[in-house]
Amino acid sequence: MIKYGIIGAGMMGQEHIRNITLLEGAEVSAIFDPDPGMRAAAARLAPRAAVAESLDDLLQRPGIDCLVVASPNYLHVAQLRQIAATRPLPLLMEKPLYTDPADAGLIDAMTRDYPAPVWVAMEYRYMPPIARLISEAESMTGGIKMLSIREHRFPFLPKVGDWNRFNRFSGGTMVEKCCHFFDLMRLILKAEPVRVMASAGQAVNHLDERYGGETPDIWDSGYVIVDFDSGARAMLELCMFAEGSRYQEELSAVGPVGKIECFVPGPRRFWTGQGPAPVPQLVISPRATKAPQTFDLPVDPALLEAGDHNGASFYQHQRFCEVVRGRAAPEVTLRDGAQAVAMGLAAQESALTGQAVTL
Repeated sequence: MIKYGIIGAGMMGQEHIRNITLLEGAEVSAIFDPDPGMRAAAARLAPRAAVAESLDDLLQRPGIDCLVVASPNYLHVAQLRQIAATRPLPLLMEKPLYTDPADAGLIDAMTRDYPAPVWVAMEYRYMPPIARLISEAESMTGGIKMLSIREHRFPFLPKVGDWNRFNRFSGGTMVEKCCHFFDLMRLILKAEPVRVMASAGQAVNHLDERYGGETPDIWDSGYVIVDFDSGARAMLELCMFAEGSRYQEELSAVGPVGKIECFVPGPRRFWTGQGPAPVPQLVISPRATKAPQTFDLPVDPALLEAGDHNGASFYQHQRFCEVVRGRAAPEVTLRDGAQAVAMGLAAQESALTGQAVTL
């Protein structure tokens, strides 16, 4: 039995708890969150779990095999330091790894020195249609030359303390939200970024909100183009005032012999169209005269109910448990997480300055 300690029991922490309860051979053993409402909600999901009074209290509890960090972004580095110094257990670390460029060196040091496995939580890799695209893209395209990722979705949701309304706490949209997509670019293209160009900003969302007399500065839209050392190019299109879109994520990879696409619906509670919510799809279009093939990839309804990521959190935890049992290595490393943040920071710099950023 793998016993989890949960650090941060807000929206994402609760998604982790719901998915852990669906796993065979795993359970939530202890929970820490400083907010009383989040603690109570998490305790209802895992009634047998102990509720810790502090992070140190959780780290001192016996019988914990691994940790999940799902706290607000700006707390990640300090909590990672405390875990490393106190009890460096196998760790599932929510993205982004860090928000301040000055902390990049610490992550490099952790990559060398942390004595247990660390898996950075990049759930988008494990959404079934995206996972299928990743596995088949190379063969279906003959070598990807162009990759496009589009996310049209709902605005940032309310969070405790409204931390996600401000760049200084979240790291900025290109880090907080888009590190997922920069991770996918590196994974799908099997290449490293060399130049980032972006145009982005705050167009619609949160402009009429005030917190402590301050207007949110978090961005809600943008385009990012990335050149890779393989010669391939990738583009991200983000719009966070497009709730109700039929598909939330659309990925397209094109090469000399064909194109492969996938279409991922958003959380069902945001589907406002008529009739049933759309089904995830994969479309393969050979360059020759063959007709495109479309594959429906439905997700177990129980997994859809457990979270907002099309079952990806469940599949990620299945693999992470194998790492905790010593049967596998992390699939998303500290370096992967750090590179995704570096790309996001470069995109923000490019959008602010109007200049391309070389990595």
